[in-house]
Amino acid sequence: MTDAPELLIIWHSRTGTARAMAEAALEAASGEGPVRMIAAHEVQPEDMLAASGYLFVCPENLATMSGAMKEFFDRCYYPLLGLVEGRPYAAMVAAGSDGAGAVRQIERIATGWRLRRVADSLIVCTHAQTAEAIAAPKHPDAATLEPCREMGAMFGAGLALGIF
Repeated sequence: MTDAPELLIIWHSRTGTARAMAEAALEAASGEGPVRMIAAHEVQPEDMLAASGYLFVCPENLATMSGAMKEFFDRCYYPLLGLVEGRPYAAMVAAGSDGAGAVRQIERIATGWRLRRVADSLIVCTHAQTAEAIAAPKHPDAATLEPCREMGAMFGAGLALGIF
């Protein structure tokens, strides 16, 4: 780990909502201390070991986290088992209806790693219910992204102040 605690935002997005959520958190956290945002398919165990805390951001697809986020967890879970215990985490999920399935999965994996949840998971609901609406690119407005900014600022400040 570096001298200053670093927040790592690990994200995946299919239609833009989860990416916009991650970028909003990144922008706000950047004002508090070191932060990196890495796409789930690029994250390596070394990236996680170098960070002090984690923000997981992804869409819910068919009542589960997206496949790319699941693949990240599959790839990194065992190499990090026993090495990240006690580190703080939070999660944000973009969903068409409820997002609870993806949140449950992330929380179960985090429990296995013995991570410490520092905030309730945030779900941004797009209300997309038709095939066309689900697949369409999405551009959440500032009001929708405000809770994501708040999560990023809170997490960044908590790390910088040594609260987490």
